[in-house]
Amino acid sequence: MQILKKIFIISLKTVASVAMIALMAIIATGVSLVYTFPHPEPFSGPDIFNPYRNLDTTCCWSRANFHTHTKVDGLLNECHFTPEEVYEALEKFGYDIVTFSNHNELTEHPFDPALQVNVYEHGYNLFKYHKLVFGSNKVSWYDNLLPVFAFQKQCQLDHLGKDCDFIQMNHPLRTNGTSRRLMERLSGYSIMELDSGKSTENEYWDWALSAGHYSFGLANDDLHYPDRSGSIAVRCNFLCTPSASYEDIKNTLLDGCYYSMRVPDYGNGDWEIKYAKNKDLPFIEDIGLREDNIHIHLSERADSIKVTGQDHITLFIQKDTSALEYTMRPEDSYARLTAYFQEGEVIYTNPFARFDASVSDYPSAGTEHEVSIILTILYNLLILALLACTGTLLIKTIRK
Repeated sequence: MQILKKIFIISLKTVASVAMIALMAIIATGVSLVYTFPHPEPFSGPDIFNPYRNLDTTCCWSRANFHTHTKVDGLLNECHFTPEEVYEALEKFGYDIVTFSNHNELTEHPFDPALQVNVYEHGYNLFKYHKLVFGSNKVSWYDNLLPVFAFQKQCQLDHLGKDCDFIQMNHPLRTNGTSRRLMERLSGYSIMELDSGKSTENEYWDWALSAGHYSFGLANDDLHYPDRSGSIAVRCNFLCTPSASYEDIKNTLLDGCYYSMRVPDYGNGDWEIKYAKNKDLPFIEDIGLREDNIHIHLSERADSIKVTGQDHITLFIQKDTSALEYTMRPEDSYARLTAYFQEGEVIYTNPFARFDASVSDYPSAGTEHEVSIILTILYNLLILALLACTGTLLIKTIRK
């Protein structure tokens, strides 16, 4: 009986010690700057930003996936296929551009250094608050294990932004803690990952756009299983880019001349049907802006084309059509188009938004945030105090 009691006490102390060490790790990685965020402001101005102003139909469209995982060195692998195998799998569906965005690791292009794109998925936190970091020569390991507060997430974006070309906000719909209030606050990213769950609404994108945080949209497979028909070639992007070099990709992604798409899992496991149908997807033949009139023309009739604007409101919808024109009213801060097709394909365009072309080349409103020095000091002193208390409790537990 005495032996069992000792075993129980030792087990209890071990569990308590491990729990406190885990808590200390969460507290220690909670260090952050604290910001004051501005009140959300819609886009405004006399001009309308046209993301398709540089559309050149002679180099349209290149199919791309930017969120792709492969086998990496080490024990922790989210994909068991090599970069060569993943590239070949996507190439069969007509992909022209594939980048490899492994977690906290830069992956070399499998066969052509001229096509190298330095991109990685940042984040190992418990909330799956992940970002794609483009154009960095090194991986940043700074993260909060439990990023509860908006200022922690903003601090990560600001830190990453110092050493990269641009950032994509990954799968907001599948990120714990995503809310309208959060999306109204965060800035410092250029691209929003769309269609990151079962919904085609992308409401979180509208929360950010309605608060004056302009971003383009990309839809990606977030590919982990290229051998599963339901995981590959179900989301993609079509870029108007002259080549697959990083400079051309970067310029196109930051210019906005592309659209995103949800693609059904044709054949439900019949690969031959899936390959064949992916070669004949509906596409945008023309899109742009004439004065205040947004226009789009599709390669085939859609069930409907919807115009979405401020606060995720449907501004206009036209059914059974291959073309649409919409005149932006003075009160429309932005407008984006979504086309729904009979077999389940969905096309998402980048947003047209109001701005003042004499002040900026891109729409922006309410995107500035300032560091609160006093709150930053107080918050991090609290972190130190909690860390000291937990450490003291851990020592007492071990010594008992």
